[in-house]
Amino acid sequence: MNRWYGGIEAGGTKFVCVVGTGPGEVVAETRFSTTSPDETIRQVIEFFEPYTRRGELVAVGIASFGPVDLNPASPTYGYITTTPKPNWGGVDLHGQVQHALHLPVAFDTDVNVAAFGEHYWIPENRLLDPFLYITVGTGIGIGAFVNGRPLHGLIHAEAGHFAIPHNWEGDPFPGVCPYHGDCLEGLASGPAMARRWGEPAETLPVDHPAWNLEAEYIALALVNLIYAFSPQRIVLGGGVAQHPGLHEMIRSRVQRHLNGYLRSPMVLEKIDDYIVKPALGNRSGVFGALAMAMI
Repeated sequence: MNRWYGGIEAGGTKFVCVVGTGPGEVVAETRFSTTSPDETIRQVIEFFEPYTRRGELVAVGIASFGPVDLNPASPTYGYITTTPKPNWGGVDLHGQVQHALHLPVAFDTDVNVAAFGEHYWIPENRLLDPFLYITVGTGIGIGAFVNGRPLHGLIHAEAGHFAIPHNWEGDPFPGVCPYHGDCLEGLASGPAMARRWGEPAETLPVDHPAWNLEAEYIALALVNLIYAFSPQRIVLGGGVAQHPGLHEMIRSRVQRHLNGYLRSPMVLEKIDDYIVKPALGNRSGVFGALAMAMI
């Protein structure tokens, strides 16, 4: 009998579901828009049900947008909590999937799972700890892999809501975060760029002033993360972060803001190998979820 694993990348914009054993063996895949919780979770269940009915599916991993409750002792473990995504606050994503499929279900934040995926599937990353994954897209999030496991605490790392220097004279935009206004996500996420400049980030020309401002905000966040976590590598993903030339702009600003304080060759001489694009492309989350189901 076949023995497959399931991975779910539950994003605020779309869900991606796979069945397989890793990047080299995907036997089925689907993606669909994130609509209402009932409709979206129903589509998840319908995708996996044929494999559970035949006894082929062993376990499932979920990489979820958040914030989420990751405390197994909590009565709301596996719930999405204070998300700004309409109608998704208080949804028991983990419990509904587990109840419907009758299988073990691993659960973590989308960025923690993306960090795990890049660490688990990419051989050169396996000895790097701490290891950070940052996503800049519809939202901004951080996944931290520390001491051999994704980092949890009171909840989980929420560095996407860093308070970073905001030059109101140079950038009078108030931000879009419903909780904090001009936090990092409020200033530098895809929706923030679209509202500030009047068009989506992906349509802005390469030489648009938006990109200098975006590079500066992301670099400021990375500098704080470097000081706080001393990571051995930072993977910078998400749709906005893949803009041509943005990584190079961010790296140079990180070096400028660090100003020689950290005497590591990775920062001083090898920063192209220190702040990198995801080796798994836009599939770090779903393959990370698959890996979580397997262990």
